[in-house]
Amino acid sequence: MEANFLVTHARGVLSMPLTILVVDDDLGTRLSISDYLELSGYSVLTADNGQEALAIVEEYHPDLMVTDIIMPQMNGYQLVRRLRQHPEFRLLPVILLTARTKTQERILGYQSGCDLYLPKPFELEELAAAIQNLLERSQFIQSGSRFSQQENTGTSASITKAMETHNSRFHQIQKSHFLLELTPREQEVLELLTHGLSNAEMGHQLHLSPRTVEKYVSSLLRKTDTSNRAELVRFAIKHGLVE
Repeated sequence: MEANFLVTHARGVLSMPLTILVVDDDLGTRLSISDYLELSGYSVLTADNGQEALAIVEEYHPDLMVTDIIMPQMNGYQLVRRLRQHPEFRLLPVILLTARTKTQERILGYQSGCDLYLPKPFELEELAAAIQNLLERSQFIQSGSRFSQQENTGTSASITKAMETHNSRFHQIQKSHFLLELTPREQEVLELLTHGLSNAEMGHQLHLSPRTVEKYVSSLLRKTDTSNRAELVRFAIKHGLVE
């Protein structure tokens, strides 16, 4: 059983991205979704079945979950129902992915407690847009709950601080490409870059294609505002982004 607990490392000026749990028993689907989301600025956790996903949610409290329905041990419907039994996870945004498109099956998905039912095949851009929309709504609802609690105590200063925190998280979703934050996979690529490895060599170690590695390198160049790999390595060493 594979469990990839990918947690962003706090390094100086790096900010903590929102965390998404991707659950699917198909390795190719997990990797394609998680790589795309990491390139979009999210931190990603993965699981290959519902039982494992439930344990990860309870330990790491992700901001959103994307899950397949047909999986061993515990399917997506069962997973969502189990989550909704816990008060702290009743508002966790959940997207169900499945090749089943019959109306009754979609109804079952919503009855189980999912927020969105996305049929396969789907475009990664569509999934990313749905995730952003659900995260923005979730962050707003959570902020409203915090504001209500603080108003009952009459602490206007605390309300202002909470609002500033919410605004920061809200803009983090929309402007992740403009913040100096590295995903776990980008951090791995950066570490290997400092050792002078080629795209093919890095891809072999990380089980990625050279083309995907190049996308991570391009993302690193953009985030650090450097123009080539030599400048990127110097920047990383200067700012303590690598060991």
